[in-house]
Amino acid sequence: MHKDEFHLKFFMCVIQSRQLVRTRQRTAGEASTSSMLIPKPPPKTDTLKSLDTTDDPDTVGNIPIFKTEWIMTHEEHHAAKTLGIGKAIAVLTSGGDAQGMNAAVRAVVRVGIFTGARVFFVHEGYQGLVDGGDHIREATWESVSMMLQLGGTVIGSARCKDFREREGRLRAAYNLVKRGITNLCVIGGDGSLTGADTFRSEWSDLLSDLQKAGKITDEEATKSSYLNIVGLVGSIDNDFCGTDMTIGTDSALHRIIEIVDAITTTAQSHQRTFVLEVMGRHCGYLALVTSLSCGADWVFIPECPPDDDWEEHLCRRLSETRTRGSRLNIIIVAEGAIDKNGKPITSEDIKNLVVKRLGYDTRVTVLGHVQRGGTPSAFDRILGSRMGVEAVMALLEGTPDTPACVVSLSGNQAVRLPLMECVQVTKDVTKAMDDKKFDEAMKLRGRSFMNNWEVYKLLAHVRPPVSKSGSHTVAVMNVGAPAAGMNAAVRSTVRIGLIQGNRVLVVHDGFEGLAKGQIEEAGWSYVGGWTGQGGSKLGTKRTLPKKSFEQISANITKFNIQGLVIIGGFEAYTGGLELMEGRKQFDELCIPFVVIPATVSNNVPGSDFSIGADTALNTICTTCDRIKQSAAGTKRRVFIIETMGGYCGYLATMAGLAAGADAAYIFEEPFTIRDLQANVEHLVQKMKTTVKRGLVLRNEKCNENYTTDFIFNLYSEEGKGIFDSRKNVLGHMQQGGSPTPFDRNFATKMGAKAMNWMSGKIKESYRNGRIFANTPDSGCVLGMRKRALVFQPVTELKDQTDFEHRIPKEQWWLKLRPILKILAKYEIDLDTSDHAHLEHISRKRSGEAGV
Repeated sequence: MHKDEFHLKFFMCVIQSRQLVRTRQRTAGEASTSSMLIPKPPPKTDTLKSLDTTDDPDTVGNIPIFKTEWIMTHEEHHAAKTLGIGKAIAVLTSGGDAQGMNAAVRAVVRVGIFTGARVFFVHEGYQGLVDGGDHIREATWESVSMMLQLGGTVIGSARCKDFREREGRLRAAYNLVKRGITNLCVIGGDGSLTGADTFRSEWSDLLSDLQKAGKITDEEATKSSYLNIVGLVGSIDNDFCGTDMTIGTDSALHRIIEIVDAITTTAQSHQRTFVLEVMGRHCGYLALVTSLSCGADWVFIPECPPDDDWEEHLCRRLSETRTRGSRLNIIIVAEGAIDKNGKPITSEDIKNLVVKRLGYDTRVTVLGHVQRGGTPSAFDRILGSRMGVEAVMALLEGTPDTPACVVSLSGNQAVRLPLMECVQVTKDVTKAMDDKKFDEAMKLRGRSFMNNWEVYKLLAHVRPPVSKSGSHTVAVMNVGAPAAGMNAAVRSTVRIGLIQGNRVLVVHDGFEGLAKGQIEEAGWSYVGGWTGQGGSKLGTKRTLPKKSFEQISANITKFNIQGLVIIGGFEAYTGGLELMEGRKQFDELCIPFVVIPATVSNNVPGSDFSIGADTALNTICTTCDRIKQSAAGTKRRVFIIETMGGYCGYLATMAGLAAGADAAYIFEEPFTIRDLQANVEHLVQKMKTTVKRGLVLRNEKCNENYTTDFIFNLYSEEGKGIFDSRKNVLGHMQQGGSPTPFDRNFATKMGAKAMNWMSGKIKESYRNGRIFANTPDSGCVLGMRKRALVFQPVTELKDQTDFEHRIPKEQWWLKLRPILKILAKYEIDLDTSDHAHLEHISRKRSGEAGV
């Protein structure tokens, strides 16, 4: 691709407080946080060259994106605080509602006001834009308070026929011009965003018609000469190409899994088969991820119709499952499921088939609009907030030449993509399915979708071989504190191992159990029903292996263990390092091993996410919602909440962003008594507004002297006569509960990926009739980095680790902390150490493989 095709546009305004620059140097000679978090600018002469010669570009779905980064000047550093002066932004939600839309609206309003802009609500979507009047009202900071935890959209959404006609768009343009609004943020699906782009392309002609009719003055037309459009995708189906996740998808999965878990208990009681129909007329994402998250026997999705003999295959699959001792069967159906001839496959059709062929007691549950309802998940709140921040910055820095863009999520980054190119790719998927080009439709959905599908097919459609002759022996264990999702990872690891023809052993109580010989062989049914269970069924301990090398080596030989999958937290990682060191003395330890990060603290080096962290985050978020609600009838109250995480501030920071906290104290960002005083003064000012409640989160080890009791006493004393304080220590409830859909799906894919790697590494290490692995890459951490699951040698991660405090030296989520402060109304400077560009995108050629 030629470099002239790229549009290098500005940066995301992620806002970094001065405190972050003062982050402590954890080890002697270590670089300061400023150098850690702010990337160095590339040489100017290489910038375009680096874009032009990228061999392995990042992708969003199947759309390649290209990035470059540099640092803003001192003047640009402060410019964003005045960027919106004299400008006006309107925000509307359109089409079907989705949980998390309110978080996006809140972020647009508050960041817009922060930059000096006027922000307007447009009630009832495009219909409100056409009708004008009271439907378009100016927003205030307080008007979006207590919105985060609400589902749906509080400013309303409606289907609008009027806006589809030019006369309706003419009225909408008049309503915007009269209020001086030239920036429009649209939160909706592809239809809503396409309508916005049409509106923008017609803007000049609409203004000309209004001038000729005498409805607007020449001065008004000049001031509103162009319209900026930015879209945020709100859709529970996750059917928009160009973003990893759409707003509302994760929350919809939460609703579905809650129902599946409830149905599972009654299905087991009565030995029933349940057919669940979920939303997804054109996209099977919800059905596919649900099937992975609950261990379904079968899933029907529109992108990949079953083979012609699917009826025989389905009945055989259900019968085999019952034969192995299962008391229930779960079948997931997307509402748009079809066969290869395009004929719909309905939930009733499947029920009748199972009853007729197998005689099983079969029930159908159509979930319907319950999937759109309820409280948004922590993920959707954070996603909506991040996208809202980026949308405002994209609008305020837009020019007449800037195409309408959509803010998308690519891994952990917010990126801007030309709106209509994303819409076109989305339409291409539907066209491919209409043309019965299903392989092409799958590729257009992107790599993540295809990975989900491949893992599902392995777990649901491949029979484990009867004979294990010539197989390898792999042991699976949990290490460290329990984390929701550990059991899903064990299940996936065991079953993929069995499918590959391996003998799979499970070790109870971690390294201690390995030393004591608490080992048994696991069959297919051994891990049945484990996906949705919290905690650790195998038992887990923090014991490290070094002191028990002799016993461990003896048991490795006794049980002929040739590979080890370690699922756990920081102890699993440090245990892996000890195993590498022990190879010098004990040849028995020269076997491949892989660490799968699983800890609520999310503090394992080499991975952006750990299994269990999402469940803990949602537990904290739900608790904060209830605590804040308890103050609804109480005037002026501040809650201080202590979260888990050790020295890692991930939970406190992300929960603060998701729950709308006023402050979140963490170890990585040192704070002083002056900072505490500033927070108290901030809350004093807040109590003078209509919002008379506050929320402060404190990571358990953020400061050894400023304890939760100290902060509580300080707030209580300083708030006398203004507000009173309450404290809650959430404790081990954060480690319990059923895993979230994210943790189930993540754990399932991690387990499958680890076992596939293990099989290859064992074959690679086979020498002279035995396994001998002593290279650095034979002991790895499997981690999520950006968008990819990657294997990194544990020895290479040592330099990235602060062992004293059990945290990685660099943590991506620290760059989100300034967003928390902006949304809490702190006056801080803006920085651009992390930012988004408008990326040029080029659709994949028909049939080209996804990256």
